[in-house]
This record gives sequence, C-alpha cells and structure tokens, in this order.
Amino acid sequence: MAERKRDYYEVLGVARDADADTIKKAYRKLAMKWHPDHNPDNKEEAEAKFKEASEAYAVLSDPQKRQTYDRFGHEGMKNAFGAGGFDMSDINDILKQFFEGGFSDAGGGGFSFNFGGFGGGRGRRDSGPQRGEDTEQVVRLTFEEALFGKMEHLRVHAAVACPDCGGSGTAKGSKRVPCKQCNGTGAVRSRGFFGLMQQTCPVCHGEGTVVEKPCAKCGGDGLVASDETVDVRIPAGVAHGMAFPVAGKGNAGPNNGPRGDLIVHCSVAESDLFERDGQDLILRRSVSPTLLALGGDLRVETPNGTATLKVRPGTPNGTMQRLRGQGVPAVGRFPQGDLIVVLVAETPQGLTGEQSKLLEKLRHAETDRNFPERAAQDKASDAFKAAREQHKNK
Repeated sequence: MAERKRDYYEVLGVARDADADTIKKAYRKLAMKWHPDHNPDNKEEAEAKFKEASEAYAVLSDPQKRQTYDRFGHEGMKNAFGAGGFDMSDINDILKQFFEGGFSDAGGGGFSFNFGGFGGGRGRRDSGPQRGEDTEQVVRLTFEEALFGKMEHLRVHAAVACPDCGGSGTAKGSKRVPCKQCNGTGAVRSRGFFGLMQQTCPVCHGEGTVVEKPCAKCGGDGLVASDETVDVRIPAGVAHGMAFPVAGKGNAGPNNGPRGDLIVHCSVAESDLFERDGQDLILRRSVSPTLLALGGDLRVETPNGTATLKVRPGTPNGTMQRLRGQGVPAVGRFPQGDLIVVLVAETPQGLTGEQSKLLEKLRHAETDRNFPERAAQDKASDAFKAAREQHKNK
C-alpha cells in the first residue's frame, strides 16, 4: 500500500491561515535542517525530507496553487508540476526565487548544493521528445443535450509542430550546438544561501544545446499556434462539472513530443421540467385533487418516451412514485438512474359557477371519514383548548 502523502501545512509545521512570511521562515528552517550536506550519516532520509519540505513550500508560497490545494487537497495538485511530478529542477527554481527574496548567506557554511545525483535528478534536462501540455475548454450544453448526448464541433487553439522545421526549431541546413553559458551541461552554479548552488541554465533551459540558426517561422521553439475544428462526442448522461479528455488534441510537446489531451469541461443548463439528483431525475407533477381522490391514469414524459402512471384512489398529496430505469442514462462508472414522480395537488383556479356549486355540494357532504388526518388534528385541537381553559381557571 502506498504511503499516505502528508498535508503540506503539517510538513512545514504552520497553521492553515499562516501568512507568506511565516511559511517562508518555516521552510528556511527545515531546508537548513534537512539539507543532505548537513546530514552525511543519514543522507537518504534527509533528501526525502528536504524534497518534501520544498514541495510543500512550492505550493503554499504560490497563491494560486495554495488556493487549489486548500479546495481539493493533493488531488488538485496532480497537474501542478507536470507529468513527472515534483523533481529537483523544481527545487532549483524555488531556491532561486527564495534567495532573490532577500535572504543572505548568514551561516557562511560552504556546502555544495548540487542535485546532479540527488534523488535521481540530473542537471541536464532530457532533450528527447516530451509530451505536450493539456489544454482545457468549456462546452455549454442544454439540459436535453447533456441528457441525450450530441456531437460538438469545437474550435480548438493549440500549439503544433512547426511545418517549416518539422518541430526541430532549426532553420534549414542549421543544427543544435553546445550552449556556451553552461558549456553543454544544462546547469550553472552560483553562490547562494546554502553555499554553492546548481541551477538550470537560463539560456538553454537545461537542455545543454541551443539552436545555431532558429527557424524563421517558429523562432526556434519548434511550435506554432494553430486553430482546428475537433469533433467531440458528448456522451449521453453527462452532468454539470463533469470533464473528460480528448486524446491527442492538446499542445504538441517540445522536441517533436506527442500532443497532450484536450480536457472538455461540461457546463449544463437547468431544466424547466426536471431536477437532477445524481443519476435520478425528479419530476414534480401537478395534478388535480380529484385525481388523487378518485384515482386514474397520469401520463408523464421520460427520457425514453411517454409513460403512464396508475394513481390509486385516495393517494396523499406529495406521494412519490419511482419509474425504474427511466432516469439519466448510464455514463462512465455511473449506472442508469430512475425517474421519481412527485404528485403535487394543485388548487383549482378560475372556477365557473357550476363548478363552484358542485364543490360546495361536495363540501357539505364531507365527513370525518373522508379526512382522517384532519379529524385527528381537530381532536388534538379540542384537547389543547380544554387544557388551556383548565389552566386559566386555576
């Protein structure tokens, strides 16, 4: 069983409402404590603790990441550091910002900050093809479109491989050459708070090579912006807030890397007829009091067609009847839902003179036998009145 990932606030030892300065001070203390060069006899544990603290600081020091983490926890951070998760290059970037924030080498301890073999990291970035980032798009649907599904034609804006250079970023007849800034290592060293610190090269971005003569169309990036129409099948039964991927329709990756996915988010309008509760549909059906009293057939609409409900004589107002398998269609791991019909008596309006006379005649013919709940309430009211009068006479 995988080890439970610790809460970031717990890792840094700060309260959930801690301000930025408190978070920074907590991280500084832990970074000093767990730096591997300070723990030569326990380097493996120190590396793990150092990385854990740095990952927590990376999230909690960034207002947007912190807000996402506070709402969704670790689940919301799955895409925060890219496909490979949090690694040593992220720590280099964190520490660079950390030092620029005004910290000095107060301790004077000259220990190396080289991640070349730290936790499997490396100074030089993999220059091979890398998967592109996912893109996101919201699709607005009517209630009926979400219920029955539809084919949506989306206009997608994404980065694709440059057609002129084939994604290499180099002009025709040119090539990539070693970076002069880092001598092809992909990393540069500088003196910082922890002593000698190794950082990703700002010129080649860790690749160790640069384009000798950039492609005129893409400027050496190997990628250009593109608009395309993508046919997306919206499955029947999607709910508001659901999201699903369309494979290979996101941004293309560096160095001719494969495209990421297009993440489609569904925004579903409400219905004038139904309420949705998970996979069930709720229909509040107004009916006449006489139908509830005398019983009869009631026609209702369902996603699968018109159905007929049998209403028994004497059915109470608010009675619910369930039609199995007549709700939201099955989607993903969610099964077919039901349709729940709630019978709501509606008081008749605009009565004619003849209708009023008939109702008046009915009212005079009513007995307690016809309304047992009303009769029980009248009896309780009489008992309360007697108790009240008795209390007054004391």
